[in-house]
Amino acid sequence: MSTPSSLHLAIVGAGPAGLALALLAARQLPDAQVSLFDARPADRDVSADPRTLALSLGSVHLLQHLGAWEDGRAQPITEVHVSQQPPTLAWQALVPQVRLTAADQGVAMLGAVLPYGALVAPLQRRWQAEVDAAPQRLHTRFGTPVAALKDVAGGVEIDAGVADRFDLAIVAEGGVFADRMAVAAAPGQRLTHDYRQTAWVGTVTLQGGRPGLAVERFTRHGPAALLPLGADAEGQLRAALVWCVPADDDPVKDLDEAQRLAVLNTVFPAKVGRLVAITPLKQFALGLAAERTLVRGRQIRIGNAAQTLHPVAGQGLNLGLRDAYALARALRQASEAARLAQQPIDVDAALRKVEWQRAPDRWAMIAATDFLARSFTWTWPGMAAARGLGLAVLDKLGPAKKLLARQMMFGRR
Repeated sequence: MSTPSSLHLAIVGAGPAGLALALLAARQLPDAQVSLFDARPADRDVSADPRTLALSLGSVHLLQHLGAWEDGRAQPITEVHVSQQPPTLAWQALVPQVRLTAADQGVAMLGAVLPYGALVAPLQRRWQAEVDAAPQRLHTRFGTPVAALKDVAGGVEIDAGVADRFDLAIVAEGGVFADRMAVAAAPGQRLTHDYRQTAWVGTVTLQGGRPGLAVERFTRHGPAALLPLGADAEGQLRAALVWCVPADDDPVKDLDEAQRLAVLNTVFPAKVGRLVAITPLKQFALGLAAERTLVRGRQIRIGNAAQTLHPVAGQGLNLGLRDAYALARALRQASEAARLAQQPIDVDAALRKVEWQRAPDRWAMIAATDFLARSFTWTWPGMAAARGLGLAVLDKLGPAKKLLARQMMFGRR
């Protein structure tokens, strides 16, 4: 407990989780020095980044609280439909699907979909406004890649051209599975698994679909999902596509756009409408890379730096934002307790609290996505039927379905 009453925090990575944490720390820790590091220059325009993000309702609430939510670029999700292809079960009264609606949950939306740039740009503007208002304690270190972090007595030394000492370093710089695997880890430090699957991502145009409908389809190759993006200039609905297939026997890579459209129209249920156009698709490898512990000394990892998941549940970003919220709250509580007791802030106790509090939410989602991802590689007879039966039974169990919806919206509490 040797940390002074004024914390010196370093946040490495100015993606959504890092920026959200920086804003939370700026507002909830009024005596703290906060430095936000990122390799990208501060003047680089990120607003046009088209990568698609799915946000839970809890994440939307957090961003609204931070003043970084722009309704105009977000498409609300009002219905989620998860189903098995082909929809055949021995019990014809059971349909292999789960349907969740915002109306059934008593909320305006279950979550929202928006481009990466529409999320990061407002967060960065809000952070810069905080820096301009308190430049003596809030510092933007963009264009400054962090070369190394080194544990020192009671803190962390960060090498970013010049070595600086901080009481706590928060690593929020993650990336996709391949990026995480390129970063070395000590034996036993990280739980990893290569699913040998590829995600093909892009945008499709729909005719006859419903606004606000998000669809996930379990196929024999893997899950395929459509996330609503709203209408284009001609009034046609668009959706973000995530199409997961085996990497070793990829049925997508050799298809042209017309062939891909034809296949996708056989994959998704009729309620999505007809897919009439598709953008060129990009691909990336899928795997699991989860830190066994968030905290090591005075370093803590959040977001994709803590857990990179299969996109089958679309919950990676939401976990990261909940990590940031839990950490800021624990540090605020530790700071308030120290002030009342006129003692130094017990940073280590705060970190232990975050580790303990985040474990149920983290590991429940890690286990669920890992199980689903692996299940598509199992060739046991009846595996697809069993998965479809599970969906059908869940849809009939009202309390269980409501619990699932609450967890998808707000995480495990």
